[in-house]
Amino acid sequence: MQPPAHAAQLSMALPAYAAEDPGTWQHLFDTACAADLAGVDRVVMSDHVVYGENLEAYARPELGGIAGGRQPTGPDGHWLEPITTLSVLAGMTKRVRLGTNIIIAALRRPVILAKSAATLDVLSGGRLDLGVGVGWQREEYDAAGLDFAERGRLLDQTLEVCQELWTSGRASVTQPGLAFDAIHMMPKPLQPGGVPIWVSGRLTPRVVRRLARFGRGWIPWDVGAAEFGAAVAALRDALAAAGRDPAGIGVVASVRAGPGRFDAARFADQVAAVIASGATDVRIGTWRAPGGQAELTDQLTEIVAAFRAAMRSATG
Repeated sequence: MQPPAHAAQLSMALPAYAAEDPGTWQHLFDTACAADLAGVDRVVMSDHVVYGENLEAYARPELGGIAGGRQPTGPDGHWLEPITTLSVLAGMTKRVRLGTNIIIAALRRPVILAKSAATLDVLSGGRLDLGVGVGWQREEYDAAGLDFAERGRLLDQTLEVCQELWTSGRASVTQPGLAFDAIHMMPKPLQPGGVPIWVSGRLTPRVVRRLARFGRGWIPWDVGAAEFGAAVAALRDALAAAGRDPAGIGVVASVRAGPGRFDAARFADQVAAVIASGATDVRIGTWRAPGGQAELTDQLTEIVAAFRAAMRSATG
């Protein structure tokens, strides 16, 4: 179920893509199960449906990329589809929350995404979080028959349809190119208000409006550690101006924990700094351990203990 809004959480990225065919995805299963056993609060995975060959576009911030950014795979990299993959992991885990960071939601037909996310939420016992964004790659929208220039509007439309179908017994939507009335969709998500939406992006007016309308949390995009505190403060001011209580919005911050030798003191300092700046979800990256699930569980158990200790120290 949805964890308490006031308690900061520890999340971890999943190794759900590979530059070349890994032959087996056992390392992904090991990571998710180790996180579940060790007490990590949430595991998340990213998304690419298809790739074009213009990967240099990722280095263009005006398209949604990051200046100087490089993709972790080439166009023939192996990327697992998030809803499908998280459904498999839901059956292998018991308590860890399952999230996307992010899913390019506008590439899916809204009614299908609403149905598949609701189904996963029900079957996982209410453990799904949906991190969403517009992406940066024109070719993905071309392959889906969608207008890349309209990606922001398409994402807002998708989120409106999802929330309407998740919360209304008799759903109605009127949008350009998409309208329906008296539509029924069951089952509803187990979580009150539907699957929590975490909105990714730079803090533009459109992203603020999206957060104010749909969001449970913000996944900052291209915000460095030095700018994180100022970005959170700006977010709070913008949400308040938009009529949304900023206290109800979570914020993700990334810190380093591995691979290699774990430095508990350094990790605690990072956690304390981002918590003090307003983070509610402290996110670590992923790595492989030669010993598989058992070794990963031991490593993550140590990290979780250090995180909880840092939290107790930060909150007095």
